[in-house]
This record gives sequence, C-alpha cells and structure tokens, in this order.
Amino acid sequence: MTLTINTNMNAMVVQHNLDSATDALNLSIKRMTTGYKINSAKDDPAGFAVSTTLETNLSSTSVAQSNLAMGSSLISTVESNYDIVIDHLQRIRDLTEQGANGTYGNDSLEAMKAEVKSRLEEIDRIGNSTEFNGIKLLDGSLTSGINLQIGIDSTANSRLTLAADLFAEVLASTLIGVADYSTTFTSATTPTQWSTGLDNIDNALKEITSRQTNLGALQNRLDSAADALVVQFDNLTSSLSTIKDADIATESSNYIKAQILQQASATLLSVANQAPSIALNLI
Repeated sequence: MTLTINTNMNAMVVQHNLDSATDALNLSIKRMTTGYKINSAKDDPAGFAVSTTLETNLSSTSVAQSNLAMGSSLISTVESNYDIVIDHLQRIRDLTEQGANGTYGNDSLEAMKAEVKSRLEEIDRIGNSTEFNGIKLLDGSLTSGINLQIGIDSTANSRLTLAADLFAEVLASTLIGVADYSTTFTSATTPTQWSTGLDNIDNALKEITSRQTNLGALQNRLDSAADALVVQFDNLTSSLSTIKDADIATESSNYIKAQILQQASATLLSVANQAPSIALNLI
C-alpha cells in the first residue's frame, strides 16, 4: 500500500465505520427510549403500513366497544321502564278484577277508580318522558328504530338494528286499545263494565312482555358481540406488538455492540490520522 499524505484511506474507512456504529447506537437508544422498533416509515416501510392499519383497527374496535356499551345501556333503560309499566298494568288488572266482583260499595269502587286513573296517567308520563342521551324512547318518535355500530367496517355484519316496534308508543290508550280509557275504567258503574277491561289489560301486558323478551334476546346478542370485540382487540394488540414493539433485550445487546464499535473506531481513527506522519521520517 502506498504511503500518501493528501489522502488517508485508512482514516476514511475508520471514519465510515465510526459513523455506522454511531448511527446504530443512536437507533438502539431511540428504540429503547420509545419502546418501538418502528418509529417512522423509513425504519420498515412495509411494517409501518401494516402497523398503521392495525392501529386504526384497534382505535375503531375501542369505539365499537363504547358503542356497544351505550346500546346495552339504552336497552337496559327501556327494559327498566317496561318493568315499571308492567307493575302498573298488573295492579290495574288486580283492581279491575276486584271491581268486576260486585261485592264492593261505591266508596271502594271510587277509590279503585282513582288508583286506576292515577296509574294510567303514570304510564302516559313514562311513555312521554323516558329518554336516553336526549333520545325519546317510548313516545313513538323512533319510527325507524336504532342502528348500533358494533363493528369496524361499513358492512351489515358491523351493525345491529333495534327494530322500531321495540320503541312503539307507550301510552295507556295505545297499549290498552281504548281511545278514552277513562270511560272504560274510571267511569265504570257496574261489575260488567269493569270486567270488559280485563282482556284489554291482558293484551297490554302481552305486548310489553313481548317487547321485553325481544330486548332480552338483543341484550344477549350484545353480550356475545362484546366478548367477540374483546377477543378481536386482544388479537389486534398482539399483532401490533409483534410488528412494532422493540425487543429490549435485543436492542440492549445491539446498543452495547454499537457502543464498543464506536469506541474502538474512535480510538483507531486517532491512530489512522497519525499514520501519514510516518512520511516525515523519509524526508
């Protein structure tokens, strides 16, 4: 190898290796401090694209879980109010059964009528006031039902529709099927007039019970969907971790290796820079 002064190839080679060791050291430091082996697209273009998609799906899955929880709470709200309506209807039926017996005097009948009327009015109040997050649920305004977005895409498999008939109008006159229910129940003067309301009350109870049964089935579906979303979230998290998370044990080894190479290169660079001075011995 020729001895030159202007061009020190040994120093250039060592400088190149020093730069490489420094870059590797900085990369290991960055990965260990962030916890990610992919911090930008240049680290792994393909992995970056996949990890971005997984992060998007993870975020959407989290939102879907929140949507599902909101839907479950809405159903619970409706069911709870239906329970109250059933309690009122059952009590009205009991009073109607008593009034149809013919063994009660006018004072007792008037007391029964007053209670029936009060309970019918309370059913109306529940129907007009029940709401969830600003949405009226039982006043008959939900004519198109409610769609729950419980998946991460736009397909029908990601939606669950709560049919409109589950939120049909809950007014005493509608449920009992008598436009002027006060005439039938609170203005009755004979046992026969009282007894004519039993079938109407039974139909109302059957209607509300049917709605509750359907809501219960939907609640079970939501519970199943919630379990599926948990599994999906865990699998997506695991996949993202495999692609993006740094292996700290590996990175710490790379760090030590790069540190040693950097220190060795720095020492050898000093030696290589002194090599041309040998030429002075020849002058």
